[in-house]
Amino acid sequence: MKAATVAQIKKELQFKSQEEVTQLCLRLARFKKENKELLTYLLFESDSEEGYVQAVKEEVDTMFAEINVNSYFYIKKSVRKILRTLKKYARYSGDKATEVELLLYFCEKLKSFRPSIQRNTTLKNLYNRQLDYIEKKIPALHEDLQHDYSMILEELHVK
Repeated sequence: MKAATVAQIKKELQFKSQEEVTQLCLRLARFKKENKELLTYLLFESDSEEGYVQAVKEEVDTMFAEINVNSYFYIKKSVRKILRTLKKYARYSGDKATEVELLLYFCEKLKSFRPSIQRNTTLKNLYNRQLDYIEKKIPALHEDLQHDYSMILEELHVK
């Protein structure tokens, strides 16, 4: 089965009653965890972006605290998982400033992580790729945010 385009879905939803749309959303939420997470964000957390960012940061703190530091193999796996989760939450928000703020926070946590990422090439490269990505995203933000985030980014650059 080929999926319909967003435009086709939008057009079809206009012909549905509010009750039918509610039932479709609930059915959609049952199928995949990401669908449920996105609906949770849209219904409960989209009103307070600051609170959402703070909640995500707390979850990142918890995930960093749970990393198995016995081997760089486990550290790499955990760091990649944290980054995947962070990007997923940033995608839910859709706000570029939120994405940049969360990625800067991730980089700060990674830079201060012990054992140091400087002793592992893969982690260093992952860290530098995120800094480059943030650098490309900053010009799309408001001037004040650009300045603030650029200052933080300068502090994070490791050579």
